[in-house]
Amino acid sequence: MVVLLTVVGILLFVLGLLFSIAWHELGHLSTAKMFGIKCTEYMVGFGKTLWSFRRGGTEYGIKAVPLGGFVRMVGMIPPTERTADDSGKKLSRWRAMAEDAREASYIELGPEDSGRQFYQRSPWKRLIVMFAGPGMNVILAAVLLGVLFMGIGVPKETTTVGEVSECMAPAGTQIESCDDPGARPTPAAEAGILPGDRIVSIDGEATPGWNDANQKIRHSLGSTAFEIERDGETFRTDVDIVENELPARDGNGEFLYETDAEGENVYDEDGRRVPQTETVGFFGIVFEQERARLGPVESAGEMGTMLVAVGEALVALPSKVPDVFGAAFLGEQRTEDSPVGIVGISRIGGEIMSQGLPVADTAAIMLQMLAGVNLFLFAFNMLPILPLDGGHMAGALWESLKRNLARLFKKPDPGPVDVALLTPVAYVVVACFLVFSVILLVADLINPVRIFG
Repeated sequence: MVVLLTVVGILLFVLGLLFSIAWHELGHLSTAKMFGIKCTEYMVGFGKTLWSFRRGGTEYGIKAVPLGGFVRMVGMIPPTERTADDSGKKLSRWRAMAEDAREASYIELGPEDSGRQFYQRSPWKRLIVMFAGPGMNVILAAVLLGVLFMGIGVPKETTTVGEVSECMAPAGTQIESCDDPGARPTPAAEAGILPGDRIVSIDGEATPGWNDANQKIRHSLGSTAFEIERDGETFRTDVDIVENELPARDGNGEFLYETDAEGENVYDEDGRRVPQTETVGFFGIVFEQERARLGPVESAGEMGTMLVAVGEALVALPSKVPDVFGAAFLGEQRTEDSPVGIVGISRIGGEIMSQGLPVADTAAIMLQMLAGVNLFLFAFNMLPILPLDGGHMAGALWESLKRNLARLFKKPDPGPVDVALLTPVAYVVVACFLVFSVILLVADLINPVRIFG
């Protein structure tokens, strides 16, 4: 059953990824057609075409390698006036690559399409066409997160007792079970606290929220008065709070983690961050969680926080390459915050499905992961380098600036920006992307990131 659920989880996440790619490309296709640009292909994936059909002059299909997708628009690169080369010298390698790319963009251009080329559209229309792809990923992420935050809800701790630990070990020792010598009841068990009890106040101070109760317990020691609500009735009991070494938390209840002298995270043998510890008051309970639905403003704030985190991860990505290479080929540790590729994140989807979590929890994790992927697609494609969407947008903005300056100073129209001259840069970017994709693939297969141990 576990294997079946794992396969189902992988397939579901792969389908989600393919839909995200197709949705991205639909943004380009729909706006390009709206502005009268000829689109010859709409493809999900790269390489060999596995399935396709043709409609309205456009071939729609799926290719073998699901590393992205594309919409082929004619005239992406503007033509250039050719002059006779009296010197007889050959074109430079850089210029030759640019001209090859220019010729390739006109292969499927017929005489009837002379006015349907991408470069002929005004810069603001080209900006819309290129932004529409990443914009669709933001829309999809907003929908997914809206379902998560406003529909399913997010887990929040309450002041209700979820579990009561039966026993604890003396300081400096470990026990396997409550029958081991030296094991003694936890303060909560000794005081008769039961699951479902709600903590109303501690030492006379009201505890309306989980963090209020948690912080009060951690800063207490010895006999402490608890006001408890059970089955609608309230009673008072004294609890002998003891000291224990627990994971450290900040004032908001968030865990604190160890860092080295350079401020870098410290990881254990399983690749997980090592939490700081501190000696604090110990009660011996686990607070109950419940799902709370957020409003539109709170949901937008959470999405903004996720987008900032994605941007920070994108900035840090180059620094992660050596670690991923080491994990793939040198047997080094794979940390929990390591980048993952399509195989890795799909495998995580299968791992989540196989855990047998409640349906709401499984759906919430899958939705959040897929939304994160779409936010990453947005941020990555907005980078101002070719062949990414952001590179074409940068070219359109530069062209608009040049033309407006020429108009301001009554100069001749400088014409479209020749993005073909940046073709070699695009080749380098593609090569780096492919190499990194291969490294990620190897790492995801032989040394995958695991989120459940």
